[in-house]
Amino acid sequence: MAAPEPALAALPHLGLGLGLRSVHFDTILRERPEIDWFEAISENFMDSHGRPRAVLTAVAEQYPVVLHGVSLSIGSTDPLDFAYLARLKQLADEVKPAWISDHLCWTGMLGLNSHDLLPLPLTEESLVHVARRVRQVQDFLERPLILENPSSYVRFAHAEMEEPEFLRRLGEETGCGLLLDVNNVHVSCFNAATDPSAYLKAFPFERVVQMHIAGHQHLGNHIVDTHDSPVATPVWELFRRAWRRTGGAGTLLEWDDRIPSFQDCCAELAKARQYMAAEAATDDQELADDGPERVSNPTAFLVPRAMDSVAEAA
Repeated sequence: MAAPEPALAALPHLGLGLGLRSVHFDTILRERPEIDWFEAISENFMDSHGRPRAVLTAVAEQYPVVLHGVSLSIGSTDPLDFAYLARLKQLADEVKPAWISDHLCWTGMLGLNSHDLLPLPLTEESLVHVARRVRQVQDFLERPLILENPSSYVRFAHAEMEEPEFLRRLGEETGCGLLLDVNNVHVSCFNAATDPSAYLKAFPFERVVQMHIAGHQHLGNHIVDTHDSPVATPVWELFRRAWRRTGGAGTLLEWDDRIPSFQDCCAELAKARQYMAAEAATDDQELADDGPERVSNPTAFLVPRAMDSVAEAA
């Protein structure tokens, strides 16, 4: 594995963390639980000057925090929203996060927000476009941007590369870091009938500073990334095989709907230690020796020509 760039190598290894959710505010402030760190959804706090912002500030005084965004829209053809970035930078100046992350996606166009993380056409043209925007964001925020592989439900028929290659080249051209979401790997590969083992083999682990684990809903011929249930066994297995190859990146459990008690979230997160210990006992050659994983769902229909018009617009 190649050595990470100095700016990424200087980022801390945070351990195991949880998303900072409002239903758990009182428990966290009252009990100061033994959690390594918290991740806050940037948009939930950057425009608040009431209790949510006060809670985040209080948590940041006791724990490392990370800001994780869903509205940067790094892949959109709309101009970057520098008013949004200014509010994000102000929040970062206040809570001093370990890093700021968002998704490799676009969320809308012509000023309209879809409130969804839409997939990019993985082409040379897209790479040039996104790299330019990443450099602009990093210059404005004065720190490396960390980008997450999103979950996807369609693929563009005219894609020119796979997502790991796109992320590798984007990192090489901009110095950005990566957030590897292994639940998203499982979801996207199942939906596209591709091999998650091949995805991990090609992934630029040297740029990973954080990992996500989460639950999903399996609907038979496709999977929806819902963050509303425990982590599925195939996702844990992907985590086990990827975690050590990241150099022990900080790992966060996402749970955003039907959120259980804080104690139940902690119990689910603690399962990660079992898989981390199991991976420590395996040989580095395991990933290279893995054969293709079998995919049972016929999902060729998930590459619709109807999306071509969206690709042209994007």
